[in-house]
Amino acid sequence: MGKNKKFQVLIIALLGVAGIGGAMYFTQLFVPAAIKPANFVTEIAEKGPVLLSVHATGIVDSENEVLILSPGPGIIQTILAEPGTRVRKGEIILQLNTDGVTDDIDRIKDQLEVRRNSLERTRLNAQSTRLDLEYNEEVKKLRIASLKSQLADQQQLLEVGGISPARIDQTKQEITLAEKDLETLVEKNSIRLQQLKAEEQGLLLQIRMEEKQLEEKQNLIQKMSIRAPSSGIILSISGKAGEKVNTDNLLVRMSDLTSFKIIGSVEEQHAVQLKTGNRVLVNLGEEQLEGTVGNITPMVENKKIQFNVHLQENSHPKLIANQQVEIQIIVNFKEDALRIKKIPEFETGQKHRMFVIEGEKAVKRDFTLGIIGNEYCEVLSGLSDGDAVIVEGLSAFRQADEIELEK
Repeated sequence: MGKNKKFQVLIIALLGVAGIGGAMYFTQLFVPAAIKPANFVTEIAEKGPVLLSVHATGIVDSENEVLILSPGPGIIQTILAEPGTRVRKGEIILQLNTDGVTDDIDRIKDQLEVRRNSLERTRLNAQSTRLDLEYNEEVKKLRIASLKSQLADQQQLLEVGGISPARIDQTKQEITLAEKDLETLVEKNSIRLQQLKAEEQGLLLQIRMEEKQLEEKQNLIQKMSIRAPSSGIILSISGKAGEKVNTDNLLVRMSDLTSFKIIGSVEEQHAVQLKTGNRVLVNLGEEQLEGTVGNITPMVENKKIQFNVHLQENSHPKLIANQQVEIQIIVNFKEDALRIKKIPEFETGQKHRMFVIEGEKAVKRDFTLGIIGNEYCEVLSGLSDGDAVIVEGLSAFRQADEIELEK
């Protein structure tokens, strides 16, 4: 019983002490009437951007992948650049065998020689035929002129009775027949000349077609030396030396180092916030590049999601292939907001009650926050630009609504 009584007395004593402490706290019996500015920390409400972002990482990659196809059928003769090799524009990557193309060029040249000889003969034949036709026309015209002169003489003889009218009629008929014969000859000659011209044009067309084939083959033989269309890195080569390839077969995959994108990776927990079109900031040392989120890979790998970032300055000199970079995916942003430095207890959309300095005193004031950013919070109401909010050092004044400031 003695022990129980002692225990009860101890409990009563502790409760008494607690009660006295609580009374002193709530009545602020030992809270000082004023506080020195050196004993608290303030943050100033000001105008500026408020940014909420999600951290991600990324690797610099070529924005343009170049695919080189076989210009024609052939055999891979030699490979001069292996995958992973960095090549310059115009540098030979691999060489295709040109024997088949060379044979085609020789055959077309022989055909062209034959066609040109045929064209020359056709032109000479046409010139000779044209002379013969013109001569025949002249003979016919002279025959008609002779008959007309003969008719004139016969008509004079008819006046003196030296010839019969039947003879004149016969001469007139001969003139009519001769004119018809000339007309037919002229028409036939015109057709024949058109035929000769068509033959010449046909040969010219064949020559032009074969010249075009020759030019294509000569260009093809140049293309059989597979060159890098731009500076870059060889990603893969399809085939080995001695293998046969067909036209348009994929030969080389390489990355174009003239422009870049970022292959980003973010934790799966942020998948809901990641959207195509999100603004992105990429940290390059002391510089930041802006970009936007492009394609998002729907599959989760190692609890991460991959996405592409298309940069505004995709050819920035500090971008290097395979370089690792830090990324900020901007989830929410306001350009010119009333803002205040972020502290741990701040919550979006909640009313907060804190001391604000007003002249020589600090007065509790309610204010509402909007966006809770990485460093700053947007103030929706309750504060003005330039207000000083006490964020640390006033734990003893929790129950007070107003505090005097010592000078």
